[in-house]
Amino acid sequence: MDTALILTLVTIVVLIGFSGFFSGSETAITAVSRARMHTLEKEGSHAARLVNRLVGERENVIGAILLGNTFINILVSSLATSALEARYGENVVAITTLGMTVLVLVFAEVLPKTLAIARTDRFALSVAWLLSFFVAVLSPIVRGVQTMVWWLLELFGVRQEGVTPLLEPHEELRGTIALHHIEGGMGREPRDMLGGVLDLRELTLGDVAIHRKSMAAIDADQKPEELFEALLAANHTRVPVWRETPDNIIGVLHTKAVVREFLKNRTAPSAFDILSLMEPPWFVPDTTTLEDQLHAFRERRTHFALVVDEYGALQGLVTLEDIIDEVFGNVSEWERSTRPGIRPQPDGSFNIDGTVPIRDINRALDWSLPDEEATTIAGLVIHEARTIPEPGQRFAFHGYKFEILRKQRNQITAIRVTPPVKAVAEL
Repeated sequence: MDTALILTLVTIVVLIGFSGFFSGSETAITAVSRARMHTLEKEGSHAARLVNRLVGERENVIGAILLGNTFINILVSSLATSALEARYGENVVAITTLGMTVLVLVFAEVLPKTLAIARTDRFALSVAWLLSFFVAVLSPIVRGVQTMVWWLLELFGVRQEGVTPLLEPHEELRGTIALHHIEGGMGREPRDMLGGVLDLRELTLGDVAIHRKSMAAIDADQKPEELFEALLAANHTRVPVWRETPDNIIGVLHTKAVVREFLKNRTAPSAFDILSLMEPPWFVPDTTTLEDQLHAFRERRTHFALVVDEYGALQGLVTLEDIIDEVFGNVSEWERSTRPGIRPQPDGSFNIDGTVPIRDINRALDWSLPDEEATTIAGLVIHEARTIPEPGQRFAFHGYKFEILRKQRNQITAIRVTPPVKAVAEL
């Protein structure tokens, strides 16, 4: 074997190594954990800073990798053909094609990419320096190629400014959370908690507010003793006060302030004006997102608001605790253990009050009932049935079976829901 052939084979081996470097780098930079890299950068890792910079210039990086990989693979095939031409003659093309396909596939593609997938963060940190050098050297050529590519795409109506990410950041996070839960890396509670945080900007007060029919409110025209007793019986920190009609809220009584005044005077409630302790009501539109309302609670330093629709009609009330429950679920251990409004049955079905929100059911039972068109389970049945059903009627949709148990006027008060067999097995 002559010296020229040996040098050519050594060159081929080196070039295949560089091709593997580019292939592995592409996989590592694409799949690297950005959160992990940002954490390492804050801790002072210069390599992590380079990785973050490469991820931020992903289009240039991918272009440089493709350019380098394509050039090397073509060069390797050409060198192999040239070196073996004298030995194999007319069969050189078939032999080099078969041989280089195996070598490039195993050592320049599968092996480095498998390693990059198995050790993504470590691989990205180790190649950051050399990859940054190649990107800097090849960037002028890459920009020229990209300019030509976008010019060709514009001929077909595809404009660069019109390109948008496939997923918004919130949806990407939501998908990542769901994936980790499916793969077993995250339990139900962390999944629901993180999902609740993401939902704060999508849910409105109309989705979580306590309906006006379920509100505890007191009549301002009662006697002072009756007012005091009704306030204590409500068992809430703040209670709305109405006059003439329940929808006409004139103020909000703070139980602590009333009790403090009562203890201060040490007399009957009639000895002081309870209504003078009312706070002015704060009305907020039902279209306000939970995220905006959370900021509003913090700015006003209050935890209570009355929800109205676009016509100013009272819809219900919302508290800071209601918003927190959307993130953490029911904080009270008693509430979590009893699951109010949801009663399991021996046959695997559940008797559920019609006013229970769908989101609470999904969270408590790990179901997947849709909540885009309705807020409560009764609303979902009415929406799907396209009518107000009567007791005894049965329906099946979204894989679940529904039976109407009780109805009061036009309101469905109780429903038996039978989940799919798979859902029952998981519970």
